[in-house]
Amino acid sequence: MDLDTKTPLYKTSDKTSFAYISARDRWPVIITQAIDDVYRSITQCNDREKEDEGKKIVEELARLKYELQHDRQLTPLRDDGKPDIALYNQELEKLGAPTWFNVPWLYSECYLYRRMSTSFKLSTHWKNYDVFARQKMSTFRSSRPAVLELATRYRELVTQMESDKSQTGPEHEEAQKILFYEMMEICLWGNATDLSLLTSLTYEDIQKLQGSEARKASEANILANDLSTAFEVLKKARDEGKKERRVDIVLDNAGFELFVDLILAGYLLSAGLATNVVLHPKDIPWFVSDVLPGDFAALLSALANPKPFYETPSDDEQLLNKTPSPLSDKEATELAFLFEEWAGFHAEGQLTIRPNAFWTHGGSFWRLPAEKDLVADLQTSELVIFKGDLNYRKLTGDAAWDPTTPFKEAIGPLGPGSGVNVLALRTCKADVVVGLKPGEDEKIRATEGGGGDSGSRKWAWSGKWAVVSFSGGK
Repeated sequence: MDLDTKTPLYKTSDKTSFAYISARDRWPVIITQAIDDVYRSITQCNDREKEDEGKKIVEELARLKYELQHDRQLTPLRDDGKPDIALYNQELEKLGAPTWFNVPWLYSECYLYRRMSTSFKLSTHWKNYDVFARQKMSTFRSSRPAVLELATRYRELVTQMESDKSQTGPEHEEAQKILFYEMMEICLWGNATDLSLLTSLTYEDIQKLQGSEARKASEANILANDLSTAFEVLKKARDEGKKERRVDIVLDNAGFELFVDLILAGYLLSAGLATNVVLHPKDIPWFVSDVLPGDFAALLSALANPKPFYETPSDDEQLLNKTPSPLSDKEATELAFLFEEWAGFHAEGQLTIRPNAFWTHGGSFWRLPAEKDLVADLQTSELVIFKGDLNYRKLTGDAAWDPTTPFKEAIGPLGPGSGVNVLALRTCKADVVVGLKPGEDEKIRATEGGGGDSGSRKWAWSGKWAVVSFSGGK
C-alpha cells in the first residue's frame, strides 16, 4: 500500500460513480448467476460428497450476497493456502473494517471474486471449478459468425504476408503500419469491431483503408491513440536486427476476445514484429469473463474439432428444440488452420502462457515494483500490452485523476524509467480516464447520455469510447 497513488480513489459510497452502481446492482446479479451455475452442476453429479460440498458452497455464496446487499462489514478472507490471503486481510485491516457501500471500489471488487474463490479452494471436489466457464464458452459459441469471418481473413492475411516477404520500400512500410493499426483496433474493440476493415488484404487495398469511412468511424471514438508510437517501437527492434523481440499481452476476457488476442499474437509473429509472444491469464476465476489457463485448452479444443462444438445444441437450444446449422467443410478447414498455426507457435516456444498470482491481488499495478521477479521478466519485453478496462483501472490506481493527466504520470512506477514499455488497449467501462485533451471530458459529458450536470462521467461507462495509451519506460 505504501506504493499507492495519493490521488483519491473511487469508492462505492460515491453515488455519482459507476462504483456505486456496480456494488448495488451488478454484483448481486453476478453472485446469483454463480449460485445458479453451481446448483446446475450439483443436479448433474452422482457423487454424494461432491453434492453436499456443492450445497455448502451455494450457502456461502448466498451469505456473501446477503452481506453485500445489507451493507455489512467485509470480513477477513479464510486461509485457502495462497499467500495473497494475508495481503488481502492486511489491507482490509488498514481500511478499518469498511462496509460494502463505503470502501475503495477496486479493492472491494477484487475482494468479492477472491472471496468467492475461497469457497471453492477450501473444498475437496470443487477446488478447480470455474463457476464462470459455462458463460465464457456460451459467449464464444454465440460469436460464431465473427469467428468464422476473422478465421478466413486471417488465413488470407498470413498467406499474403508470406508471399510479400521480399517486398520493400515506403509503400510496403506504410501498408504494414496500417495493417498493424487494423489488427490492434480489432483487438481493442473485441466483439464490437467492424470486421469490414479487413475486407481486402492485398497491400495495395490495405493502403486505401487509411482514408476509408470505416477506418475514420472506428477511430473517431478512440480519444487517445498512441498506436503509431507502439508500432515504431516494434519496427525499430525488428529493423535493428534484435534476435529476441518479445511482446507480452496481459489478457482480459475469454471467449471471442481471447480468440482475437490469439489472432493478434499470430499476426505479430507472422509479420516479424515479434519473435515470441507471452500471454498472461489469471489463475483463479476472475471478474466473470477473465481468461484462465483452462480457457486456452477449451478454445483450442473447439478449433481442433469445430463441428461437434458448433453443431451440438447448447442447453438453451435443446430447450427451444433448435439445432445449429452445420459448418461447411471450408469453414472447418479455416478453423483447423488456426489451430495448426497456434499449436505450431506454441510447440516452437514462440507462444507461451504465463499466469501469475499478482494479477489477482487486491491492489493496483502501482505495487508491481514490489514483485521483483515479475518486473524483471516484463522488462525483457519490447512491449507489454494491457487489455481491457480492469487492467486500465489497475494501471492508473483506479483513482479520480483529472482527465487531462498524462497517462505516463497516472501509471506511476510503471511510467518513464520503469524499464517497461506499456500499451493499454481499453474500451471505457469505468470512471477513471486520463490522457484527454483539455475540455474533451466536458464536451462528451454534454452529449446525450454523457452525464451532463449530474456529476457522473456516464459516457465512460458504456464501452462506446476507448483509449489506446503508450508509456515508454525504457
